[in-house]
Amino acid sequence: MTVTPATPATAPQAQDAAARAAAPGSPPRPGATLALTSVATTVALMTYTAPIVTLPATAAALHTPLSAQAWLLNGTPLGLAALLLVAGSLADDYGRRRVFVWGTLALGITTALGALATDTWLFTLARIAQGAAGAALLASSLGLIVHAFPTPAGRLRATGVWGAFVTGGIAVGPLLAAGMPNWRAVYGVLGAAALIIALLGTRALTESRSARGGRPDYAGAATFGPALVSLVAALTLGRDGWLRTPVWLLLGATVVLLAAFVLVERRTAAPMIDLSLLRHRGFLASSVGGLFTGLSVIGLFSFLPAVLQRVLGMSAMDTALLTLLWAGLAFVVALQARRLAGRVPTRVQLALAFALHAVGVITMLGALDAGSTARFVPGMMIAGVGSGLLNAALPLLAVESVPAARAAMGSGAQQTLRYIGSCAGVSLTIAVATSSNGGPAHGTDIAMVVSAVLALVAAVAVLGLRERG
Repeated sequence: MTVTPATPATAPQAQDAAARAAAPGSPPRPGATLALTSVATTVALMTYTAPIVTLPATAAALHTPLSAQAWLLNGTPLGLAALLLVAGSLADDYGRRRVFVWGTLALGITTALGALATDTWLFTLARIAQGAAGAALLASSLGLIVHAFPTPAGRLRATGVWGAFVTGGIAVGPLLAAGMPNWRAVYGVLGAAALIIALLGTRALTESRSARGGRPDYAGAATFGPALVSLVAALTLGRDGWLRTPVWLLLGATVVLLAAFVLVERRTAAPMIDLSLLRHRGFLASSVGGLFTGLSVIGLFSFLPAVLQRVLGMSAMDTALLTLLWAGLAFVVALQARRLAGRVPTRVQLALAFALHAVGVITMLGALDAGSTARFVPGMMIAGVGSGLLNAALPLLAVESVPAARAAMGSGAQQTLRYIGSCAGVSLTIAVATSSNGGPAHGTDIAMVVSAVLALVAAVAVLGLRERG
């Protein structure tokens, strides 16, 4: 298992003891903490994946042109990418339960507002707000779990369960959306569920925070958040032409803001992210895994259901059930992946997961052109096993690769890159699939090949990022 080298500043036992000493209130309740954070994570991922199978109906109701449909999918990951690291850092410094409860409350409100949107931009703004709220929820969840499960064995089991529920949300979101009378109803249901979880969180969770002291890094948040908004907006607009002035202006703003962020972090006593972590290969492997999960896995599987409906004439429910084959198997595998602990290092598990995704995707080549739903089944199953291993390994590596008192920050950093990759992956997949002269089936095959190649690159990169002895 990949572990950050123990130093006086990062030794897990010392960090755990310090974090618990600084945590106010009653002792943590492990069972309640794991249950609430897992269910809340499922709801957050359901709001993210709900439009995947309802994209044609949503676009028709909002009169969204084809060129703008990427925004319907990329709104939530934009909010997630912009605020995950910020939310994780604030959760560690300001209180993980506080950030979790407020994030879940905001998710409920913004999700319900999505149901009332009457045009593309109102819906997109609601989706961005959902992503921002989900960022607070997701980043603080792992911090709460690490505090509630201080032993390595308990943490292994808990992060495995949490990772499985990430996949569970991906699996159930499209199914719930397809089963509702219309696409708006699902947002009302999910909004109500989030509000109930927020209420339960105020009673069942124990507050915890980092022992490092200092004020929250507001200057870092003020530069990093806008930098990622500019980057994700550029990636989304880029599919219509990378040489256009708005794209270059946004990319330029990203570079300037990131440079300002680095300067701020170097001069801040309690930085949002410790830049020295970039020298640790475990942290880099976690970051690469998150980025390429978005680029390769989420990018393709966010687009595939819409293609199945348009090319094969499948209903929303049929595509949701086919997606469930992939995501449901991933859920089961993620729950069982803890049995690999001690036998397979986490980074090797990640590399194997990416390789399985590549094999599964290559297996699906030609299925659209043949008009055969059955030909998707073996590939979906192989890719599902890979996704399950990914979702079990990524949260564990996120908390292994940073000091225990900074677990929410580690989770936020990895998930930030995951959703940056998602935005880029969706835009790349749509651009590749729709630019082919051979029609949508041929274009989708090319997008699948790109996804497989990216996954193999990730597998090689993760294997190469082994901690030096």
